[in-house]
Amino acid sequence: MRLLRLWPDESHVDFMRFRRFTFPLSALLSVGTVILFLTVGLNFGIDFKGGTLVELQAKSKTADVAAVRHTANSFGFGETEVQELGGDGQILVRFPLQPGEQGQTAVMQKAHGAFDAEYEFRRTETVGPRVSGELVQSGTLGVVLSVLAVLLYLWFRFERELALGAIVGTLHDIVLTIGIFVISRIEFNMTSIAAILTIVGYSLNETVVVFDRTRELMRRYKTIPTVELLNLSINSTMSRTVMTATSAFLSLLALVLFGGEAIQGFAVVMLAGVVICTYSAIFVSTPVLIYLGLMLSGVKSQSRPTGGRVPQAAE
Repeated sequence: MRLLRLWPDESHVDFMRFRRFTFPLSALLSVGTVILFLTVGLNFGIDFKGGTLVELQAKSKTADVAAVRHTANSFGFGETEVQELGGDGQILVRFPLQPGEQGQTAVMQKAHGAFDAEYEFRRTETVGPRVSGELVQSGTLGVVLSVLAVLLYLWFRFERELALGAIVGTLHDIVLTIGIFVISRIEFNMTSIAAILTIVGYSLNETVVVFDRTRELMRRYKTIPTVELLNLSINSTMSRTVMTATSAFLSLLALVLFGGEAIQGFAVVMLAGVVICTYSAIFVSTPVLIYLGLMLSGVKSQSRPTGGRVPQAAE
């Protein structure tokens, strides 16, 4: 029985010729993300900002978002965020962090007094300033240490040029993933950190597969030009890459469509992350080797266009 193939086994696509477009595009997106991150910032959730989050369910199944927002802002606790969840009368209300030990208690008393008649309180979360500060520190430290560990692994796992290419690709994926949070304004919380770390792992997996094949071909073909070698590496692993990306994409798409509001933000970011990592492994990490001057048997190969076809070099 023939196995399912989403990509032909014997493909000869000249992926490297696209580097003249993908590299400037990736650089532009990365710089734009950094600028937006520094100017606009992330939409931090209650985990990091502190405050009180209340999920309300309208007893009549129809919620008046404007009225809830007006009432919540009239409490005098600062600007309150009100967001409708779906179309069955669910509302998410975020009250900002209040000073003093009784600040959040006063928020809940006001909320119950104003909304108990028309709404059912489905969920309540309260995070104080000390807890939110500790979560920020712990979350940031966890991400930084994890990324450093991955970069250290890459440095010892591959030769110098391959390691630098993998590091560039991994950092590219992290930056663009953060850009998804900045542009979409998806709430950044502890679940978001889990999403970033998962994407780092996926990016590492995609890059290692291609670079393992690159290193294997470097040992087999001593005189093949760098461009042809890299095209051959990608084409020989493309069937596996497409199958893996498609499986992950369809699974995450199901979570986005049917997983509910609780995990939708996580699923959307992961869905975008799969696309970013797959693109990066082909059009960012691998072309970096050309610019770094990949060494074959201690001699720098000449890079020249292949015309869209990868020749089968003799051993």
